[in-house]
Amino acid sequence: MSNVPEELRYAKTHEWVRQEDDGTLVMGISDHAQELLGDLVYVELPEVGRTVQAREELAVVESVKAAADVYGPVTGEVVAINELLVDSPELINRDPYGEGWMVRIKPESTEEIAHLLDAAAYGALAKSEED
Repeated sequence: MSNVPEELRYAKTHEWVRQEDDGTLVMGISDHAQELLGDLVYVELPEVGRTVQAREELAVVESVKAAADVYGPVTGEVVAINELLVDSPELINRDPYGEGWMVRIKPESTEEIAHLLDAAAYGALAKSEED
């Protein structure tokens, strides 16, 4: 079973978000998603300053098996990217909730966060995909 931290919120498309003290959201792809993809070899991140809509393509990850779009979990502005991923995409495989974070977003509002899945709901979704 994949690691599903309780303190995070999740999108049905396998992105996670963590709200920081300054109101920004750190996001990445879940442990379940990186397991499905396999060894990541490339990550394409958005430009800082880009405005993203919820459920809009935000980034791309490529593995030895497949390429996958990463979607914005909320509407907001990209205020930082994890530049370490450009040269070391495997950080997502090793530590998807830590060093493998992808972008930091300043959300337009906090309402969309409430519509994301909690850990229990996301864990059930991930389990249903494993069966």
